[in-house]
Amino acid sequence: MSWTVSEGVIELALHRPPCNELGSVSLEDLERFVTALAVIEAEANALIIYSELKSGFCAGADLRELYQRSQAMDKAEAAKGVRDFLERIHRVLNLIDATPLTTIAAVHGVTFGGGFELALACDLIIADKMARFGFPELRLGLIPGFGGIPRLKRDLGNAVVRDLLLTGRSFNASKGQQIGLVSQVVGEGEALRAARATAAQLKKFDRATAAAAKKFIKPIPQEELRREIDLFCELFARPAVDAGLRKFVESTDPQPYLP
Repeated sequence: MSWTVSEGVIELALHRPPCNELGSVSLEDLERFVTALAVIEAEANALIIYSELKSGFCAGADLRELYQRSQAMDKAEAAKGVRDFLERIHRVLNLIDATPLTTIAAVHGVTFGGGFELALACDLIIADKMARFGFPELRLGLIPGFGGIPRLKRDLGNAVVRDLLLTGRSFNASKGQQIGLVSQVVGEGEALRAARATAAQLKKFDRATAAAAKKFIKPIPQEELRREIDLFCELFARPAVDAGLRKFVESTDPQPYLP
């Protein structure tokens, strides 16, 4: 990951092949970013998060790393490692969620699992028409663990959460806009341009007013986020999860995260 600040806009670029999977290295990058954000946000009005990879915004957690690390540890140690990772990434996403800046996720292609959860931490999602959203964790015997359930409930309500979690289906950008998740749908390859245009519009208005409005309309569901970590860790200990991760790791499909 890398970031820049220009004309009141911070841009966080994701560029870790094959599809910006969120593992230990990416988490360290995100932690460095939010530490820097606490200083540089005073210079800005908006934050844009986007991917430089053609494959998509983010395919989610680095499941290969999760499987390999858990296999190298005993069950108790692996469970502790998972909880530590979840608590760290929750802290990062909560800080992005709570920043007084207006945050924009400019997404394209695969926006699954943890990548979807990163987008949900933002205030606005601008998607090109080829973007797809989903939580494929169900196939692994898990639930989303990076805050996806509470944030999706906050933004859209339980009906959408049930559909995604219980069916494992994904949906496209047009459906995302129809249900109120996506604020703008643009042409293929145009999400970042549209996000920059939106960020430029934000500079016309008082920053303190926008920050106060955001704090009022976008509370962080802290209690549900903590419960999500507990439930994920409880499910992670089941043999079905180990089997699901093994199947994913051993898959010869070039994009095994797709439905």
